[in-house]
Amino acid sequence: MRIERLVTMANDIATYFTSEPDHAAAVVSVRDHLKRFWDPTMRRQIKAHLAEGGEGLMPLAKEAIVDLYVPPVDAA
Repeated sequence: MRIERLVTMANDIATYFTSEPDHAAAVVSVRDHLKRFWDPTMRRQIKAHLAEGGEGLMPLAKEAIVDLYVPPVDAA
């Protein structure tokens, strides 16, 4: 898929969740949406785009994409 389309889609998702008053919850919501509804190829493409600077991505989308690839901290 063209990266421009993925950027638009990621920003649309982020825009939807900007109404969430808790910023951390908004990041998790965008991340979870990407995990559930984007196939692995799409996620790899958007991650690579972010690694190259993430031109066009909203800050909330950028945070969620980073969060996709951060291993969870063991709560134990």
